Amino acid sequence: MTLEQFYSPVTEHVSNCSAIENGKRKIGRRLSKDIINYHHISEGWLITGEGEMFDKAGPSSAAAVSESYPSVPFFNVNLSEMHFGGQDLFMEPPEYYVNFRPFNDCDAYLPIYGDSMYPKYASGEIIAIREIRNFDIIQWGEAYLVVADERANNIATVKLLFEHPDEKKLILRSSNPNFKGDTVIGKEFIKKMFIVKGKVTRNQL
Repeated sequence: MTLEQFYSPVTEHVSNCSAIENGKRKIGRRLSKDIINYHHISEGWLITGEGEMFDKAGPSSAAAVSESYPSVPFFNVNLSEMHFGGQDLFMEPPEYYVNFRPFNDCDAYLPIYGDSMYPKYASGEIIAIREIRNFDIIQWGEAYLVVADERANNIATVKLLFEHPDEKKLILRSSNPNFKGDTVIGKEFIKKMFIVKGKVTRNQL
């Protein structure tokens, strides 16, 4: 069975899974559960690599996998220095993984640098982001990570999104009143977009 044959029934992003097979990325909680349910893989084997590979009794709860496999990667890198791949969300290897149930449906944790989003997000805080695919359904006034292509200078920035009179464009606005002026960007220039679901505050580094 090829990698595509194994992963395509449970995920749209088969190319992401090559990093899992190469040991560069841990398998996430959601993907673990889907693999167990679809292929009837034993939870114990998936966690430890020991014992029977297939669960003869059929799929069971993925609770053990949830506890043993932190699901969301943390990338300790400035957004301006990140490289975003095609199907892969991020090309850099994660520093570690976080298992925090309210944010376990997110795609990544990232640090905030700079003061443009203060006081909503302060420099040094960590945000949890989840990718959105329909750019026509936006929660106006909420913070998003917007990743643009070369036509918009390859910007990757966290900003509040607001409606533009032209439905084909978006308004990007800083939370900090000292950073005046809006950025207007066409939706066709956006490669990826992630909603910020929440943040983690660190009092000490």
